[in-house]
Amino acid sequence: MPGQPGNMERLLALALGAIHLLNCFCPCLSFMVLDKTFHPASDIFGKIQSPNYPKPYPHTNYTEWNLQVPKGYRLQLVFKHFDLEPSHKCSYDYVKVMHHRKILGLFCGQETSETGMHPGKKPILSPDNTLKVVFNSDLSHEEQYLGFVAHYQALDIDECAEPTDEDEESLCSHICHNVIGSYFCSCRPGYTLQQDGRTCKLMCNGEIYSELKGVLTSPGYPKPYPPGVSCNYSIQLEKGFLVTLTFVDVFDIETYLDGGCHYDSLQILIPGNNTQTLCGKVPPKNIETGSNRLDILFQTDDSGHSKGWKIEYFSDRIVCPIPEKFLNGRITPVFEKYRYRDYIRVKCDTGYKLIENGKEITSFLSTCMNDGKWHRPLPQCLIIDCGKPLPLLNGNVEFLKGNEIDNFYQSVIKYHCNEPFYKMLGTGDWIFSCSAQRKWEDEFHNYNIPDCLPVCGKPQKHIAEHQKILGGRFAPKGTFPWQVFLILKGRGGAALISDQWIMTAAHNIFSKGSSQSRLSLTEVAKELEVHLGDTNVDRLLKIPKQEVEAVFVHPNFSESDTDFNNDIALIKLSSRVTLNETIMPICLPEAGSLYEKDVVGYVSGWGMTENRRLSSDLKYVALPIVDHSTCQNSVETIKTSRKDPTPDVTDNMFCAGRVEGGDDTCSGDSGGVFALISESDHEWFAAGIVSWGIDCGKKHSYGVYTKVSNYLDWIKQTMSDN
Repeated sequence: MPGQPGNMERLLALALGAIHLLNCFCPCLSFMVLDKTFHPASDIFGKIQSPNYPKPYPHTNYTEWNLQVPKGYRLQLVFKHFDLEPSHKCSYDYVKVMHHRKILGLFCGQETSETGMHPGKKPILSPDNTLKVVFNSDLSHEEQYLGFVAHYQALDIDECAEPTDEDEESLCSHICHNVIGSYFCSCRPGYTLQQDGRTCKLMCNGEIYSELKGVLTSPGYPKPYPPGVSCNYSIQLEKGFLVTLTFVDVFDIETYLDGGCHYDSLQILIPGNNTQTLCGKVPPKNIETGSNRLDILFQTDDSGHSKGWKIEYFSDRIVCPIPEKFLNGRITPVFEKYRYRDYIRVKCDTGYKLIENGKEITSFLSTCMNDGKWHRPLPQCLIIDCGKPLPLLNGNVEFLKGNEIDNFYQSVIKYHCNEPFYKMLGTGDWIFSCSAQRKWEDEFHNYNIPDCLPVCGKPQKHIAEHQKILGGRFAPKGTFPWQVFLILKGRGGAALISDQWIMTAAHNIFSKGSSQSRLSLTEVAKELEVHLGDTNVDRLLKIPKQEVEAVFVHPNFSESDTDFNNDIALIKLSSRVTLNETIMPICLPEAGSLYEKDVVGYVSGWGMTENRRLSSDLKYVALPIVDHSTCQNSVETIKTSRKDPTPDVTDNMFCAGRVEGGDDTCSGDSGGVFALISESDHEWFAAGIVSWGIDCGKKHSYGVYTKVSNYLDWIKQTMSDN
């Protein structure tokens, strides 16, 4: 038997001793077995059964079970099988269920027996977490009975249930909350839970409501509010939110006979507004406070039974002004009202830019602040401009839409070359528009402007006649605009073949048979004087000379040889010249150009006249091309009558002149060009360069010219490389 302290052990020992004595003196008595079992409080369920179950229980047995479950629970007992000796009022064998000294049930018999009291399957519920079960069997019974089996378990106690005893006090003075195995108390608004955990005390001063919405009531609402209270409810929200008060349900505040609020009163205190004092039975309409902070004061006298009031408050964000109508852009998002924390973005229409405080910005966002103002004023959307169009060298820009001052979006321009001296490279209308990307673009979104190429061989003035001119004629200004006047230890001629390149005879650079030391090409470039743009030498010399960047003599030219083979040189100017009526390049011949007999070409220059004097004004002559063999025979004939070495006529040369003499090119004309006009496009081209001759102007003596078509590759390569 489990040991128990104190009196219980002594009582059990005395009982066993008494039974032992009775057995000694009265052998007819059976021995009674006593047993007492305690179940630990940590168990939440368990099982008990009669001794020897499921075999018949013994005679004269007394067994006691003290059942426990954890505190906060009730103990429930259910008999699953019950088979005891039946008797009237269970006077023989029985099972007794007790809570402390209170008997909750006395059971015996069988479910079908006429006598006894069978427990059935109905649960037996203890008032708390303990229960005692006693089993007792007498000395004898005629039949064998199996006894019983019972299960017990812990059930949660609803401590918050209404007390059944009217005198029993509620666990919580206000609100009881049942939880598994326990409970806790809370208070209605305006009250504070005390240290005992169950009592509520009215505390309605200093309460702060900071949620965006909520409910306030008078103390004890909807029951009558207590007398003699002074409450202060303070609503304090984040700045930027405005509070609205709504009175709902009952509004009942004691009022004086004259309607004044002398007894009880509810006051609404809003900063910057007059205090509103309320009482009576008619609630006010919604109160839009226009503030994020207010106090509600509730005061009562020492009497009265009015039911009080209930306020639901909510808040809304402060409103910012609707943005003004915005030009050349749009504002998003679009709301009927813009409130605190809302934001707007501004985007300009295509072709416009955002300007804030005079500066361009890439994006704009403004937020509605808690004072009802936008944190940034609206910007402007101003039309973009593409800047001045790129200038066209030797051309100009025409504004088809817009003007050259503004250059606004969608302005339209057209490029023109300075005709008739320059022409466009390529095809197209060369119309550009100011795009949204702030660039001047054509219809294919190209940005590159055209190039104006120099026009060659198209003089604006023409010589008066093409027939033979005895002794040459003065060239009117502009008739030979490619003519160049050179000075380098003497005078010579040359021709402009582009806006930066000049072609001349190599012997103008390195003189044939000169006894002077030869200058380097760099030195030549420094000393060489180049003049162009007029037909009179005196006027030419007054015009600033053209600076020379470099001089290139054909690599196969030799100033020491007798022959004038490869008598060609190129001069590159330091800067491009501007073409006009008096300055225009002559074209180069096409590859494979024919030099046909009797085709008349024109040569211009400031060389010697027929009276052996240098001309101050540009003159020209018209000379026919001479058959190559005729020219060679003429030179061979002259050789027989001359002692001095005479050059040969090579395949890099051709001759021009008249058999009868007269018109010819002479000293001072060297380097000028023999010009032919193309029948297909009527352009003048340089067929030859004035190179050499013997006894100019005499009968059977011809001028010899460098055949330019033989040097096209060298000319183009030199110009390309430099």
